[in-house]
Amino acid sequence: MGRWRPSTLVFTILSAPIIIIIALLSSGGTTTVEDVDNDHTMAVTGLLHTDSRWILNQGGQRVKLACVNWVSHLEVAVAEGLSKKPVDAISKGIKSMGFNCVRLTWPTLLATNDSLASLSVRRSFQSLGLLESVAGVQTNNPSIIDLPLIQAFQAVVKSLGDNDVMVILDNHLTNPGWCCGYSDGNGFFGDKFFNPDQWIFGLTKMATLFNGVTNVVGMSLRNELRGPKQNVNDWYKYMVKGAEAVHAANPDVLVILSGINFDTSLSFIRDRPVSLTFKGKLVFEVHRYGFTDGGAWADGNPNQVCGKVTADIKQTSTFLVDQGWPLFVSEFGGDLRGTNVNDNRYLNCFLALVAELDLDWAYWTLVGSYYFREGVIGMEEFYGLLTWDWTQVRSTSFLNRISALQIPFRGPGIIEGSAYKLIFHPLTGLCVISKSQLTSLTLGPCSSSDAWTYTPQKTLLINNTNFCIHAEQEGKPATLSITCSDANSKWEMISDSNMHLSSKLSDGSNLCLDVDDNNIIVTTACKCLNQDKTCDPASQWFKLIDSGRRSISTTSTLSMLNSPDILWQPLSSI
Repeated sequence: MGRWRPSTLVFTILSAPIIIIIALLSSGGTTTVEDVDNDHTMAVTGLLHTDSRWILNQGGQRVKLACVNWVSHLEVAVAEGLSKKPVDAISKGIKSMGFNCVRLTWPTLLATNDSLASLSVRRSFQSLGLLESVAGVQTNNPSIIDLPLIQAFQAVVKSLGDNDVMVILDNHLTNPGWCCGYSDGNGFFGDKFFNPDQWIFGLTKMATLFNGVTNVVGMSLRNELRGPKQNVNDWYKYMVKGAEAVHAANPDVLVILSGINFDTSLSFIRDRPVSLTFKGKLVFEVHRYGFTDGGAWADGNPNQVCGKVTADIKQTSTFLVDQGWPLFVSEFGGDLRGTNVNDNRYLNCFLALVAELDLDWAYWTLVGSYYFREGVIGMEEFYGLLTWDWTQVRSTSFLNRISALQIPFRGPGIIEGSAYKLIFHPLTGLCVISKSQLTSLTLGPCSSSDAWTYTPQKTLLINNTNFCIHAEQEGKPATLSITCSDANSKWEMISDSNMHLSSKLSDGSNLCLDVDDNNIIVTTACKCLNQDKTCDPASQWFKLIDSGRRSISTTSTLSMLNSPDILWQPLSSI
């Protein structure tokens, strides 16, 4: 993560079938990226592999990565939170929140510096004067406190595996510490703290260490490449070497390549393929935050900013999906206190894009507080899903909101029967549903959504019926009607965000779909279509999502979230 911001679906790891756990309540002349498929390529092995834009299990069914970042790369070089909760309780909590994987960060020196790797957890904390944390780890994780740091890292991975959670190992930086600054010496190959040979040695050691550990399904080669030395030619030179080294040491894992400019841009790949000697393992990753665009979200009109940022993301990264390559949004997040206008507006827009493209993703971050970050002991992380003491979920509404994105909308082995549209509401993470013509349209779980068709005549029809969404008058609920040829039943996607569904009444006025305080779908005057930067159109933002009747079970443990304490305190008994 850049420090330029202000301060039953069960995955069965040790057996052959894989079903994913998600709860219900994110200089060549060619024009595509490609793995070289020639006589020297090796057969695809391992738990997961890729085919076109999808990540698949051994049975050919899509596996959607719905991950959370667990930080383990700071000065202590120990996974955060072990002074607050037993590692098994944290792992169970991750699973119960609907995540099927963790992006676990690590510094290069943990693999390449024997003195650091062999340092005990206790002494690592003591060297920084973190005596309270020592006592906390002693109480909550007595089996870990005197382990060498590398074995403590392995213990966290094992705990996640024991709880059916996949792991992606993310090489975050070289020296343990916070990341990332433009000129911090950790940003690009050849920087003061970024020796390419040391880096490849570290990747090889880590890949070897976890060879055969079946819940380790991927390795992210380097976090947020950046800085004055960044250039495309060296990116290809060293990222290909790193990818080949990882695959040679552990052919089972996905190999995940990040871009430049703090991993916001992969645009250079559009016309210059990545050539590897193996196939079926290449994934690209990208990051995006509200602060990526400075204060634009708070300072500008939300519709216009959303349209501009979405276009930029499509130009710099999501084009890879169109070219047939998996794209993993390995970091996104926001201030979960709900008071940051910039983050709130960004999330409303970005979650719509993640849903529309059905991207794999990892939320930043799980962490409620850090042992020691940037010279501060016990710093609270307001982007964190957990509270400072790691005992509660910081925002159950946000967790509910992203739960729809934890389930794949489509992909191989996901859809039964014909595809159709969902009408997704990114502000709530819910979808438009109806029970009959006699009831109002409302928001509800996307798994319960009606099957919608958006016709060439711009009507929104329930599949295999004559019923369409109809605008009555301003402030009134939208209805289902069999009168689908008049203007009141035609819905244009308008505004720069392309997320307002607008209908024109007989009197010539335009109304947009909206949501009232009871989650009833109503029609109101369209918001924020001009230069106004003070208004918020989020309640009127809807995104049409390609999906269908999904074959995935959605048994939930998230009903516990009505009482956040329950989620964490009794986990040892789950």
